[in-house]
Amino acid sequence: MAAPHAGAEVLQRRAETEKIAALLDADPAPLAFLGTLPLADLRRFREQTVAALFDRAPDMLDRIAAATKLVPAGVAAAISQKALGPRLAAAVAGRLDPARAADIIEKLPVAFTAQACAYLDPRRIPGIVDRLDEDLTVRISVVLAERGDHLTMGRFVGHIRDSALSRILPHVPDETVLRTGYVVDRPEQLGRIVELMGRERLESVISSAADGLWPEALAVAGMVTGEQRARIASLTAAQPPERLDSLVTVTAAQGLWESLLPLVALLPAQELRAVAVLPSLQDAEVLAGVVRAVVATGLWAEFLPLVQVLPDASRKVVADAAGALDEPELDALAREVDKQDLWDAVLPLIELMSDEDKTRIFALPAFQDVRG
Repeated sequence: MAAPHAGAEVLQRRAETEKIAALLDADPAPLAFLGTLPLADLRRFREQTVAALFDRAPDMLDRIAAATKLVPAGVAAAISQKALGPRLAAAVAGRLDPARAADIIEKLPVAFTAQACAYLDPRRIPGIVDRLDEDLTVRISVVLAERGDHLTMGRFVGHIRDSALSRILPHVPDETVLRTGYVVDRPEQLGRIVELMGRERLESVISSAADGLWPEALAVAGMVTGEQRARIASLTAAQPPERLDSLVTVTAAQGLWESLLPLVALLPAQELRAVAVLPSLQDAEVLAGVVRAVVATGLWAEFLPLVQVLPDASRKVVADAAGALDEPELDALAREVDKQDLWDAVLPLIELMSDEDKTRIFALPAFQDVRG
């Protein structure tokens, strides 16, 4: 099975930063620098943050948790609701045996539980969810969706059984599905959720991305694998041209070519040609930005299939942008193209360059190495 593509990490790092900010009850903006760190390090830091926040709880919580064991679950639920409130009740639930916590939760109003879920120790979620009645799991999830609490849903969704998810999904708006997938804590579980949605619902969710959620959609597409990723790419390419054009515009504005190009490369020829004629891809500034991104990431194998079907004027813009690179960048380009054996696709571009740019390329050390 194919692994999530590397470009998806750009958006996953952004999501991790938002999750860390939520744990700290902080504005994500000052923490944006975290998005430059390796994804594995960010996830490890989030786990350490969870441990720091929940493992050093006051002794009072353990005393309250011990006291709840001495009374019936209904009484403990009443105390939680009337005396503790959602935040403190969640903190106490995190100190209880999962089975006991589930017994108490089943006696609480669903709205209260949904509010408390945001404050629950994420490490306790699997044990508690596994013990909850499925009907209650569905009701809590629907309330979380109504509250727009995507971060909390992202913590829980990977632990919910398929039978419950099948009942929850029809009650969750498309936009909420995308926002939740973007911040899911267990991205390896996204594949089964995509399968549960079915083609028609998946198409509807993708269509909703044009309403300001293309980054979230790209993140989800980057976290699924194999056939599912190709399916999402094709359903996206089938969107009306104005919606598809908005995807390219957002990608260019936010520098998300690393996330989009690997998906474009999965498209069959007919769908690729539909992308190639989008108005945004006739814009010289956009095309030059793609070239710069490809040079920085080495995604030539993903980019060149699109270049080959671009209109002549657009291919000339790409050729000129590539020819205008400085010599170290051109040399790196040539070495990467040779490494990936992409000369058959690159030589037609070189033919479109000015004589001056051709001379520069043919004089490159990398090109001389290739010829040798």
